[in-house]
Amino acid sequence: MQLRQSALLTTQTRPYWRTYSQVLACSLLTTASVIGEAADWSDTYIGYRYGTKFAEPFEGNDISKNIFNLSHVSGYKYGTNFFNADILLSDSNDPASADSTEGAREVYVVYRHTLDMGKVTSQDLAFGPVRGVGITAGFDYNNKNDAGYNSKKQMLVAGATLMMDVPGFLNISLLQLWESNAPCNTYTDTCVSRYSYDPHPMLTMAWGIPLGSLPLSFEGFANFIAAKGTDEFGNSTKPETNIDMQLMLDVGAVSGGPKNTFKLGLEYQYWKNKFGTDSKGPAGSGAFAKTPMVRAEYHF
Repeated sequence: MQLRQSALLTTQTRPYWRTYSQVLACSLLTTASVIGEAADWSDTYIGYRYGTKFAEPFEGNDISKNIFNLSHVSGYKYGTNFFNADILLSDSNDPASADSTEGAREVYVVYRHTLDMGKVTSQDLAFGPVRGVGITAGFDYNNKNDAGYNSKKQMLVAGATLMMDVPGFLNISLLQLWESNAPCNTYTDTCVSRYSYDPHPMLTMAWGIPLGSLPLSFEGFANFIAAKGTDEFGNSTKPETNIDMQLMLDVGAVSGGPKNTFKLGLEYQYWKNKFGTDSKGPAGSGAFAKTPMVRAEYHF
């Protein structure tokens, strides 16, 4: 344990932005590689969002965060790619360490690829309200420095997707998750080697639906995640619900400029039993976030 803590201390004393810059650079290279493929269509944007009611287990729910992101989605002959990298900057209510007055810093990366089985097999797989059937695979990766957990999440996902016949898009997927983490609590100096949870399912939805002829769209995702066995410390995990939705205004369309270039909107996140921790247990109110945000996007 002493060796583990020494290694973590060495890691934690490195400049955090060096680690984050490396992760973001890798993310940008991944995106560039995806964009470089022969895509039939693509949409790439940088975004910003801000809220004052973010929550973290064991830390409370009055945390302010500035979040910057790079996102890319594209379609090619046989399917679609989705990539997103967030940089999340907390205020001092989510401290970087037990004795720090600086806020935590986090990078969170998501990648998903959906293979359209109708296009692969040259068959029409539509039925009822479903326009297509796909297979989805990908990963999540995050790295955070904070006092209470220092998440180092790694997760692989794979499963089936139904692509619904709606204006815009609505995808519903049932995915299996293989997740691990290696947290370190600097309040108690309790560090854990990489720990794998039980494989567990997630029902997830992602959507982007235009509201008729208005310059508005309703966008977001919803994840319903089953309990994943016991956590790193032997506590039972809980089912997790994470719903993040936004109403976005196409400012260019309203102002007479280019459409689908600059968007502004309002966002709301509902996250119960965050990370599988019990919002009615020791994690407290920080495991149940109800967060309104403002959001801006520039598409190019």
